Amino acid sequence: MILTARIAVLTKRFLAALYPEIYGTEVGGEVDGNLKRIAKDLEREIAEMMPDEDAKAITGKFMEQIPEVAKRLKEDVQAAYEGDPAARCPAEIVMAYPGMYAITIHRIAHVLYTLKVPLIPRIMAELAHSRTGIDIHPGATIGRRFFIDHGTGVVIGETCIIGNDVKLYQGVTLGALSFPLDDNGLPVKGIKRHPNVEDRVVIYAGATILGGDTTIGHDSEVGGNVWLMESIPPCSRVYNKPPKPEIRRRAKCKI
Repeated sequence: MILTARIAVLTKRFLAALYPEIYGTEVGGEVDGNLKRIAKDLEREIAEMMPDEDAKAITGKFMEQIPEVAKRLKEDVQAAYEGDPAARCPAEIVMAYPGMYAITIHRIAHVLYTLKVPLIPRIMAELAHSRTGIDIHPGATIGRRFFIDHGTGVVIGETCIIGNDVKLYQGVTLGALSFPLDDNGLPVKGIKRHPNVEDRVVIYAGATILGGDTTIGHDSEVGGNVWLMESIPPCSRVYNKPPKPEIRRRAKCKI
């Protein structure tokens, strides 16, 4: 079985362990059994990719963080339930909201990323991207009670730092400006390229926010289709001037 297929199976086991009532039947087994299988499979993958590292120790550090991941996800579900009047129950959020699926995979992948595990977190992120249309780099740091409503077309870059109680709508891009190049003409790695979003910010559909020096101050609102490459202070509201559509009566129209 090729690596991507193995990571897809591993991802399903993560979902079954975190949401056993919803995803448990996909892979079978109880929560404890799935966690043991996850640890075994993950250790094998890490050992193959990082032969000079202690795969068992890295896996152990990862597994220690699973309870905190589960806690964060429970808060994310509640934030979505409270933030969307269309939601009828928390279980609906887990089963039917693409944003919740993408956030779940991200919180797992981010832990692996911080442990410097190569490739696996990127594959997990792409599995979520292909299913939901939401592209979150595993390096992005995302605070508590995060909610992506609708979600299709959302892009969150590697060096984004997002605070608590942030809400994004579909089509939001938290991206980079043009890349600085080194002496060989290659992009410079390891620098801050993507924006910061402070606590209690709402960013509406189609907004684009770019640059590592750009910060959206806390308790702000960024309107739909806004394009930002500069910071805004806390408690701001940013929006484009409304267009002035011209409305004409059709020449031939049955009344």
